[in-house]
Amino acid sequence: MPDISLTTLVVLCLAAAAAGWIDAVVGGGGLLLLPALLLGLPHVPAAHVLGTNKAVAIVGTSGAAVTYLRKAPVKVGTAVRIGLAALVGSMTGAFFAAGISSDVLRPVIMVVLLAVAAFVLLRPSFGRAAADTKTPVTRARTVTAIVLVGGGIGFYDGLFGPGTGTFLVLALTVVLHLDLVTASANAKIVNVCTNAGALAMFAYQGTVLWQLAALMALFNLAGAMAGARMALRKGSEFVRGVLLVVVFSLVAKLAFDQWT
Repeated sequence: MPDISLTTLVVLCLAAAAAGWIDAVVGGGGLLLLPALLLGLPHVPAAHVLGTNKAVAIVGTSGAAVTYLRKAPVKVGTAVRIGLAALVGSMTGAFFAAGISSDVLRPVIMVVLLAVAAFVLLRPSFGRAAADTKTPVTRARTVTAIVLVGGGIGFYDGLFGPGTGTFLVLALTVVLHLDLVTASANAKIVNVCTNAGALAMFAYQGTVLWQLAALMALFNLAGAMAGARMALRKGSEFVRGVLLVVVFSLVAKLAFDQWT
């Protein structure tokens, strides 16, 4: 456990709970959790912050996945295959990350996110239709989901990262014709796979603050399970509203990072 004040510890735990809630509903909890860790642990090496972030996030993501599995129509086999592809994609993206400037990527991602927000706003029916659990997903759509959603977004996660969970929810909604609640549920399975791979690498390198991560993970888990239950109870309209808030927040953060 690093030498931090009780106030900082409380703030980090509350941030972990809020991040778990956001991530369970629509993805994007890292927008809150990672900056909180960076601000709360200014003298800790970045690798240890990233490793601790993954150790916290995987607990909440797993808890949300279990909650969704009990009540939402999750296609576990398909989600795991997408997750494995995302794991390979993220490792590939990380390999190329050193050669690409984030100053070039940020404007591109901001444009994409604003286009996504416009699409969601102009298409009120987006993500509201209930998923048809009796109709099997075609092989073509499954392959598309594995290659584009898994490999493509996984590559982005390794290359740059912010908003990966949100992109997963949006992509699964479009490619597999899921409602937003079901897409969030399936995205959690994919998140567990990618987080597990990243955490294994950080643990191997010895860059995880396990005691701090264990404490924050309890709060992240509580927030994630509460978020999953709320999403299931309130439905796609609620998730749609949270999605728009997260998208605009991500754009604001990227703009701040780009021009300050």
